[in-house]
Order: sequence, then C-alpha cells, then structure tokens
Amino acid sequence: MGETAIVVLLALILVALVALIVVLVRRRSGAGAGTAEPEAVPRDPFAAEDEAGGDPRTIKAGDMIEYLGVRYFVRGSLRMREGGYTWAEHLLDADQIEGVKVWVSVEEDPDLEVVWWTETEMGDMSPSKKTITLDGVEYRREEHGTADYDSEGTTGLGVKGRVEYADYTAPKGRYLSFEQYGGGQWEAGLGERVPTGALTIYPGGG
Repeated sequence: MGETAIVVLLALILVALVALIVVLVRRRSGAGAGTAEPEAVPRDPFAAEDEAGGDPRTIKAGDMIEYLGVRYFVRGSLRMREGGYTWAEHLLDADQIEGVKVWVSVEEDPDLEVVWWTETEMGDMSPSKKTITLDGVEYRREEHGTADYDSEGTTGLGVKGRVEYADYTAPKGRYLSFEQYGGGQWEAGLGERVPTGALTIYPGGG
C-alpha cells in the first residue's frame, strides 16, 4: 500500500471517530434535557384547592361541618348582597348549646375570611356607639350598612328581605356584630376568626 493511500485511510478513520463523538455527545445532551425536573410554578398558598377541609365558599344547607372536634349540620343559609359586594351566613344545628344560635359567615374582602359566630345577649345595648367594651375587650365599629338577602333552607326568616348591620372588630381576630331584620329588634353575636383549614366540610345531598 502506497504512502498516499495510508494517509487517506487515516484521514477517513479520523473523520469517522469525530462523527461518532459528535453523535454520542448529542445523545447525552438529549437524555439530560429529558430528565430535567419541570420548573415550579408559583401558587397562592391560600387558594381554595389547598383548603384541607374543603372550600368554605361552597357551604350550603344540608352540609355537615366540623370545627374544634364538634360536627354541626347546616340548617340554612343567608346570601347577602350590598351593591356589588356579596357574602354568606350559615345557620348551624347547635344542639350542644340549647337555645343559642350558632352561625358561620364566609366572605372575601378581598381575602377569604371565615368567622364563627355565637349569639350573645346584649340587653338594651345597640350599635349606636363607635366603641363597645364587653368582658374587658374593646370593640371598634368598622362597618354599618343595609343589605338585601335571600334565604335558603331553615333560617327563621322569609325568602327575601333586608337587614341592617353594624360590625365591630377587636384584636386577635375577635368580632362583635349587630343585625336587625325587617326593622325588628337588634340581634348580637360574638365572632372569632376560623384559621385556614380548621373547618372540615362534608357535602350533603342536592
């Protein structure tokens, strides 16, 4: 074999080796790209799908809810609206506290806020003052207005009507609320904010 032929053969072998190396490098690069983990998408930690016990915005008459280890049936709901703003109040079966109404309210202002309410006797007291002190806690008036409502299930009220309300707040997620339906007497309730995920909802039929 001549010297020229040997040089040509070596050149062909070198070209083949380079081509093989390029193919192997490309395959490894492709495999690495295929196994890369997808980039995490930012999510709202308070989104409805992250509610451990369900979405409070879906509560309706016939559901059962659990709070602080006690289960209650939802007897009825009031769907409130004032202008373009809406919220809901749900009457619960409170056999554990005979003669006392227990409610849970759900609203977005703009974040989701769930409050547990227990009826309280206020005597002749009305929401005429900017501050009210009860059991050593000072509550400050935050809102006062009138809303229309639709009643579902059992609430003790008509199918439709109007309610005047006055809401007071205190530190550490405490509330005092007055409501007057159809020009009747003021009713009062003490409220406490329900922590996210503390309410478990068991949907009823319908």
